[in-house]
Amino acid sequence: MNLQNELNKAEGFKNLGLLAKQVVEGFIAGMHKSPFHGFSAEFAEHKIYNQGESTRHIDWKLFAKTDKLYTKRYDDETNLRCHIILDNSSSMHYPEMDRFSINNLNKVAFSALAAAALMQILKKQRDAVGLSIYSNDYDYYAPEKGSERHHQMLLNHLSEAVVSKPVNKQTETYKYLHEIAEKVHRRSMIFLFTDMFQTSEDETKIFEALRHLKYNKHEVILFHVFDKEKEQNFDFDNKPKRFVDVETGEFINLYADSIKENYHEVVNNYFTALRLKCAQYKIKYVEADINKNFDNILTTYMVERQKFN
Repeated sequence: MNLQNELNKAEGFKNLGLLAKQVVEGFIAGMHKSPFHGFSAEFAEHKIYNQGESTRHIDWKLFAKTDKLYTKRYDDETNLRCHIILDNSSSMHYPEMDRFSINNLNKVAFSALAAAALMQILKKQRDAVGLSIYSNDYDYYAPEKGSERHHQMLLNHLSEAVVSKPVNKQTETYKYLHEIAEKVHRRSMIFLFTDMFQTSEDETKIFEALRHLKYNKHEVILFHVFDKEKEQNFDFDNKPKRFVDVETGEFINLYADSIKENYHEVVNNYFTALRLKCAQYKIKYVEADINKNFDNILTTYMVERQKFN
């Protein structure tokens, strides 16, 4: 089944679970050709058979395909807890769109599908996952659980976030990160999907909140979601345009070329500062360009999971 076609068919992102499953399956298949092929067995819910173990749980179908012995993993073999945080402010709905394709995702749709793909892997490994969604309010919170019913509920809320289209919703990210830090008590991996475009707070406050999560012994991974072509490189044709701040409604009329060089310098400096600040506080910073695939997201999870103990 073609992922492109399924995304085109997805009305209101209702097929998010199916799309996530296909993203993960494609990623696992690609791992056999990558430097991470050694992890692929674990992600397929298998582990290498060790001589002397019972042969009862050997997967003979997999043996026929690979000529290697693997045994199936079971519920009690993993105990990871993960909490996914989604920024649903107005800026995350850039660019505005009603129909999605694999090559045409806005920031919130990219983040929701990436989150759903992570959830698919966590479900395969019987791990617990929770979800927080915020905009100008703390829109949704669910604690970490591993049941199928819980998984479907989280998918529904992610789908609703994609089609919610908030208008002029600013956000105080630091406020909700502090609240989440108080709610997530047991040590977890925290995945934050945000574009880091804030209007009512300074850099100090948001990093104080991220440090709050680190203080509680969580591992924090910041997925910095943005449209690199437009939001970093400012790649627009040089016709007169009105650029509107989707969170405040403020606008400016100009020719793109007249500010492109200065804009690019300012934004690059800001992104560099974010990376350095994350490194300073031992927060994993990951660039998440919505024009690319999800391999970087899922590979990050693989690597960080191996280090999490």
